[in-house]
Amino acid sequence: MRYEKQVTLRNGLPCLLRSGMPEDAQAVIDQFVHTHGETDFLLTYPDEASFTPEQEARFLTDKLENPRELELCAIVGGQLVATAGIEALGRYDKVRHRAEFGISVLKSHWGMGIGHALTEACIACAREAGYAQLELEVVSENAAALALYKSAGFTEFGCNPRGMHSRSGHWQEVVLMRLEL
Repeated sequence: MRYEKQVTLRNGLPCLLRSGMPEDAQAVIDQFVHTHGETDFLLTYPDEASFTPEQEARFLTDKLENPRELELCAIVGGQLVATAGIEALGRYDKVRHRAEFGISVLKSHWGMGIGHALTEACIACAREAGYAQLELEVVSENAAALALYKSAGFTEFGCNPRGMHSRSGHWQEVVLMRLEL
């Protein structure tokens, strides 16, 4: 799926939201490693980045060619500062109506409205792709993300008190959220 939109951030800077392109592969990998090292709220650790630039380029190409999936990049001042995407939960008839949503933003760019803009873009694209429900999981301690998702209309439908186990040895509760489209 292809998408492109220019938005103005809270600080007045322009931000380009666009589909990730194969030539973005290394920048996407670098952003993944950076963001996953800045917070314990994401699913993986930086050393778990397993895609080579060639594999990432293929992943981004696949997303461009798939009318029901998307990988977005947020560009500020020529720098890729965030990614977000939607992915089908499955191909079977009983779950074709559901998509998963994920997002990561460089900590230096938190609070600027990038997460909000990417969330709204992914919701619009999920609707366009024909999904009836968009889902996500968020660590319960991530108050800013919970507030963002609730402001976009997501509602909680459950939690998993042992959803993630961090390398520091503690459990992280994961809140399950959904948005009817």
